[in-house]
Amino acid sequence: MRFLFKDISEVYTPLQRIGEAAMAVEEGIIRWIGAADDLPETYRNWPGISLGNRGILPGLIDCHTHLVWGGNRLDEYTRRARGESYEEILEAGGGIYNTVMATRAASEDQLFSLALERAHHFLQEGVTTLEVKSGYGLEPEAELKMLRVVKRLDQHFRQRFFPTLLAHVVPREWDRVDYLRMFCNELIPTVARENLATAVDVFCDRGAFSIAETRKIFEAALDSGLAIKAHAEQLTHSGATRLVAEMKGLSADHLEQTTADDWRALALHGTVGTILPGATVILRKAFPDLGAMRDAGVALAVATDHNPGSSHLYSLMLCLQLASALGGLSVEEALASGTATAGRALGRPELGNLKVASPADFVVVDGPDALSPFYHWGKNCIKQVYVGGDLAWRVG
Repeated sequence: MRFLFKDISEVYTPLQRIGEAAMAVEEGIIRWIGAADDLPETYRNWPGISLGNRGILPGLIDCHTHLVWGGNRLDEYTRRARGESYEEILEAGGGIYNTVMATRAASEDQLFSLALERAHHFLQEGVTTLEVKSGYGLEPEAELKMLRVVKRLDQHFRQRFFPTLLAHVVPREWDRVDYLRMFCNELIPTVARENLATAVDVFCDRGAFSIAETRKIFEAALDSGLAIKAHAEQLTHSGATRLVAEMKGLSADHLEQTTADDWRALALHGTVGTILPGATVILRKAFPDLGAMRDAGVALAVATDHNPGSSHLYSLMLCLQLASALGGLSVEEALASGTATAGRALGRPELGNLKVASPADFVVVDGPDALSPFYHWGKNCIKQVYVGGDLAWRVG
């Protein structure tokens, strides 16, 4: 269980570039990384694995996905292309409600099979860790079913999975007060007791949950020992960004409608701002000013928001490219937003970093230039993917 990865042309850790590098891994953990010429004698006789003079990057982390769902919403996609808005379709009873019906109707095994296939697509593009939200069941048992699927993925597939209970919308068949009471007093404690989620997310926006309701759900989550995060300021400005920051949440996600005051709150409290370029572009919203957010001190993560409605997207690399091309981040900043900062958004800062004591999750690029995947739009430049020091996927 000891290996010396050698013949590495360059590595981005992501915050540091090391040329002509080597990396010693034991029991899936990095014990040493640095310039090959500086390799300590301790590691020189460890079994070697040559990476063929290729570059490596940290394994990518998609810190906001909705990977578990049934059905599809192609019809909605074509309707939006003809001019209907996401909000109009949702208010007319479409949108997520179509996915809710299909997800409720699917068995746990069916949902697992679908999610496993999707996860494999992400693995091929270098994603070693995914956060996966519930929220398409709405009813308690359907929500628990989705979270059990995520737990099975974590137990049986090669990536790392972090399940999140999502308060998405109030089901049409429920009284609003009764649903909020059930969610806070029954569902959250059950999820915590059965270890089915690490965090609770709330969609705080028009047509979903109010700021007062969001606070109640956050308080219930924290009382049960779960972290909190929010779908914030996507369609309207609700105040969710400042609320989740003030309550020491992990992240505020979307942020299309945020203000400078929101950015200052994120920076002050250390809450990550997660940008979701797929939903922004597909829904034709204004792209957030990432440069201004960065300059305000916001720690920025980027994720796919993979879901069947507003971001049916399988490429985190494309999102990182968009964050650079449309958001103004440098390539190095974009890389950090999909690795180290994304790990922080999960409450796991050791992930997304190639450094001593971190898991050996890394991507081998098909060539000597480690940053080449950012340059080649539409082409997968990944040769191999390692999770915990083990080969999880390779070309062919």
